[in-house]
Amino acid sequence: MKALRLLRWSGSVLSPRTRPCLFHLLQQPLSNRRFLSAAASPLQQAIQYQGQDQDPGDDLWGSSQGHKDDDLIIPEDMPQSLQKEARLRALPSPPISAAKSSAKLAALHARLSFSPRLPIETLARCLVDATADPNPNFNNTSLAILGRDLYGYYTSEAILCRYPRLPTAVVFAAMAAYVGPKTLTQITKEWGVELVAEPGGEVDPGYLQCRREDSMLIRKHSPNSDTDPTSAVEKGQPTIAGANRPNADQKTWRRGVSSMTVYDDEFGELVKGSARGAKSKEATTTVEDACARFVQAVMGAVYLHRGKNAAKLFFKEHILSRHLNVGKMFEFKQPTRDLSKLCAREGFESPVARILSETGRLSRHPVFIVGVFAGREKLGEGAGSSLNEARIRAAVGALKGWYLYSPLEVRVPSDVEGANARPWKPVLVDIGEIIV
Repeated sequence: MKALRLLRWSGSVLSPRTRPCLFHLLQQPLSNRRFLSAAASPLQQAIQYQGQDQDPGDDLWGSSQGHKDDDLIIPEDMPQSLQKEARLRALPSPPISAAKSSAKLAALHARLSFSPRLPIETLARCLVDATADPNPNFNNTSLAILGRDLYGYYTSEAILCRYPRLPTAVVFAAMAAYVGPKTLTQITKEWGVELVAEPGGEVDPGYLQCRREDSMLIRKHSPNSDTDPTSAVEKGQPTIAGANRPNADQKTWRRGVSSMTVYDDEFGELVKGSARGAKSKEATTTVEDACARFVQAVMGAVYLHRGKNAAKLFFKEHILSRHLNVGKMFEFKQPTRDLSKLCAREGFESPVARILSETGRLSRHPVFIVGVFAGREKLGEGAGSSLNEARIRAAVGALKGWYLYSPLEVRVPSDVEGANARPWKPVLVDIGEIIV
């Protein structure tokens, strides 16, 4: 269905209250809004600016967005309704005072079961992305940084303490499945949060404010932005600390698991630079990144306003409660060789495959059940239409049985934080996966 542009409709269709009479002037750069013209209407005069690099604001609205009201020229004979509209259109994001009158924001606050200790104004700030309002005092950048660290800490300790023998690659995949951008985007949709078409001061603060750009356009503009760690540096864009890997000029070198743990993010991926267009006046971002920062900012807000216990409970209810089948994340290239190396490292006898049962050997659909034994201990069992397939599945089952070991009582380091916490009991620390 093709979207309609209201600006192309006739003036008789739109009411004077909703008619965007000067939307084209608001889209002009700030350098073109310097002086007043004699033929300009009162609202046109209100959106003209004296300074070249200054934006308007209104301290009476509770959100000046880092600007002063003196920069906005409003004629004295202008009606109050037009003055209000001019001030709102001049703001990059909704004012703080508008949060209390937003039905969408109040519904989101109640839907997440937040107490009055978490102000609704803070929740409104979580919905303002840095691409919509670059002022760090009014966007969710600081809250998102805190929330991302908390998500990474709680998720990593839950995975490592529950499955202490998981390979590092599977740990990275499980982290991405729990708190990755795709999962956080899905959580944003489940919470009923919608993205705004274009951010601004007149928009309801219950929408997610961001300047989005299609991911296909970003990839077309910088095809190596996701795979080349030096692309952001070569383009002169600022990068996050830790993004510069050693020997970054060697683009053909293999990235090992150890270097992923040290230099990459919590998902084992290259640390991306800043948002595209950071040096320009209007930076853009993808929908996934904006939704991920919003959910991370909510976690940071809960931690700051309600404390550690409430933040951990929020994490368990919205993140850790999701079912994740870790056994399907394994991908073995040569399971029989890996099983032999594992038995040799642990001091077991060499694994031997034996047929347990079979049926229909001479038919079109035979079934063989093969078990892998180390001495008298059966390590795994598998079924297949051929002996080789059953043997490989038995080896895979034996490897999964080793790596998916989980203790009966799972305790994480964050459980012992606080005055009345129980004493800490050490957990199993495995020596690592098989190196072939």
